[in-house]
This record gives sequence, C-alpha cells and structure tokens, in this order.
Amino acid sequence: MELNDTIEAALENSMSYLQYRTFVESHAINHTNSGDEQTPALAQYTALNHQRMKRQDKVMRLKEESLNFLASLQRKLIFLCITETWCGDAAQTMPMINKIAVAGGVEFRIVLRDENLDLMDRFLTNGARSVAKVILLDAETHEAVASWGPRPTAATPLVAEEKRAKGALSPEFKQQLQTWYNKDKGEETERDIITLLKQL
Repeated sequence: MELNDTIEAALENSMSYLQYRTFVESHAINHTNSGDEQTPALAQYTALNHQRMKRQDKVMRLKEESLNFLASLQRKLIFLCITETWCGDAAQTMPMINKIAVAGGVEFRIVLRDENLDLMDRFLTNGARSVAKVILLDAETHEAVASWGPRPTAATPLVAEEKRAKGALSPEFKQQLQTWYNKDKGEETERDIITLLKQL
C-alpha cells in the first residue's frame, strides 16, 4: 500500500485527543490495555498513564513565546499520533502536544499502533516500532512533512545509554525516566515540536 493510502486509512480510523483520553480511562477502569499483547503489567501501566495524563492536562502550560508563535502559525497541519495506552512516553508527551495543537489550530488525531502496523512500519525508530510517534501532515494534501518521537530529544540519550548497557529498559529505569518527565513538565516536548514547526 502506498504511504498516502496508508495515511488516509489511518485518519479514517483515528480518534480525537478527548476520545483517546476517554478510551484510556475505560481501559484503566476495566484493568485492561490496548494492543495485541494483554498483560497485568501493561494494564497497570495504562492505569498509571491515565492518572499521569489527567494531571498533565491540568498543570502543563505553554511558554508565552510558544503561544505567540502558534497564534501566527499560517500552515494548516494535522498531528497524527501513533501510540498505545500502556506507553509511558506517550502519557508524558501527548498532553503537551495537545496544548500545542489547540493553540496552533492544528487537528490532533490518534491511532493505535497494533491496528496500524502499515503506518507504524513507515516511521520506525532505529528499526523498532517505538511509540509515541507523531507524524505532521499537511492538512489539505495529507502529505507527511515531518515526524517526531518517540520521546523528547533531551531524553533520547538516556534511553540509548540504558539499552546499550543493559539491552533493555528495566522497571527501575522506567521509573527514573518518569521522574525526568515530572521534572521537565513538558518543556522539552514543547521545545522539540515548536522547533519542528518553525522548520516547516
């Protein structure tokens, strides 16, 4: 399937940020998770992510200079995010991405990775199906003009070093990464996305 067709199919099956938040909450209530793999651990991550997103939606704020830039954003775009409910990086970045989208008049759509592998496989990170991955689309043509993810640039070396040293991310490291996100308060995600938008 051509990339354009893959994107169109994904958009047709996408949900809004508000719909996604309701979707995550329902999984949290039912002690389940999205995706092909269903485990108690992933269900627990989903419940944690619901609480994280709930908090971040309330407390994250865009900087004044970001708001000024977004208010003058001329290009019409769509943010198409690939994720799953259990993804810790997504829970910490999507609330900020949503705030950027709202401030910039950008449509924010979300699809599930395991239901959209054709799309996911076009946007791999070092050969892996890492999420969250945000594809920036031209709103008129639906052409992919940029992509971002699965995490802020500043956090990428931390994860790379852990994988190099241990081969995988331990539960202890995942907790350390969440601590990093809590201190960051979405600022690195904001910086990355605004920088990307300025480059378009």
